[in-house]
Amino acid sequence: MKRQAGVYRSCSTAGESYRVYVPNALPPAPPLELNSEHHDLMEKANRALGRLDGLTLLLPATSLLLYFYVRKEALLSSQIEGTQSSFNDLLLLENDEVPGVPLDDVQEVSSYVAAMEHGLSRLRGGFPFSLRLIREIHEILLSKGRGSNKGPGEFRRSQNWVGGTRPGNATFVPPPPESLMECLGALEKFLHNDPVPTPVLIKAAMAHVQFETIHPFLDGNGRLGRLLITFLLCAEGAMNEPFLYLSLYFKAHRQEYYDWLEKVRNDGDWEGWLKFFLTGVLETADQATQSAKLILNLFEADRAKIEALKRATSSTFRAHQLMRAKPLLSIPQAAKILGLTVPTVTQSLDVLQQLGIVREITGRKRGRLFGYSGYLDILNQGTEPLQR
Repeated sequence: MKRQAGVYRSCSTAGESYRVYVPNALPPAPPLELNSEHHDLMEKANRALGRLDGLTLLLPATSLLLYFYVRKEALLSSQIEGTQSSFNDLLLLENDEVPGVPLDDVQEVSSYVAAMEHGLSRLRGGFPFSLRLIREIHEILLSKGRGSNKGPGEFRRSQNWVGGTRPGNATFVPPPPESLMECLGALEKFLHNDPVPTPVLIKAAMAHVQFETIHPFLDGNGRLGRLLITFLLCAEGAMNEPFLYLSLYFKAHRQEYYDWLEKVRNDGDWEGWLKFFLTGVLETADQATQSAKLILNLFEADRAKIEALKRATSSTFRAHQLMRAKPLLSIPQAAKILGLTVPTVTQSLDVLQQLGIVREITGRKRGRLFGYSGYLDILNQGTEPLQR
């Protein structure tokens, strides 16, 4: 029997008719039919998450790496929505420098970082994963830049749509406003294992599609829907630290991703979506583990380069240590943070530049900025803006 994930209903406005889609409550009926491939993927994905989580517990600077992983996810998720920001643009903004793209683009990424940090802080403080928390996160997500005039923190009271210029020619039209709270209430119950417990990876996969289908806000649904995956994994103890983000996978396979959302809605093919999702978790967790190892090896190799100098100074070691936390900075910034003189910091950064560890990125004689080249190269992998 073919499964229905939801129903289309006819609506009209200003004399034009269109169809809205109202999803059925989760879990699906009839129940999922998981085969050996699903179970194998789920086991591999869980093991990959375990390896990543175990590595983060061994890292000497977990908070440092997490700081940049969060920013990379914010950048990637915002790029899917059309921003042209680069990783360096975000770091420039945070250093009170002028980014090379429109300010709205970078502010959008910066707001995403703030929203993510707020949500994780609330969850760690014992606040339940709920519609109220989702609204709080959304309010911060849309606090600046594009979308700040589209009801931050408020569920929509009007019809929205995806693609096209109006509901009548849209690619997809979510539930009408009068059905919104019923759909959201059912989703919240599902998140809390009502009516039945659901394994966390399957729950995250299905909840993401359901949220995107409900599209409860006037703007920011895509970014928030991707955030929910990580929040759910952390809330249910699948990860101690939020090192897994699927935006890079969704960005790399964006047409397939959109196709699967449609297949679930039109054909009820949750099983096919789960294979796609679990493959993404597996690949992304393995990539994150590899990146963390590359970063640690880089730090050790560069420290060894400094130690090999016959007259390595403590200030050079301290400058290298600082650039692990701030891979893009100016000489005055470094002098202030380290409590050293400007000439001392200048000399230390010159030494690091001669060793090929850092490079000056502005070409200016004044207001120079130094970047930790190898570190930024690893962090920048996959963050090239999408070509439109």
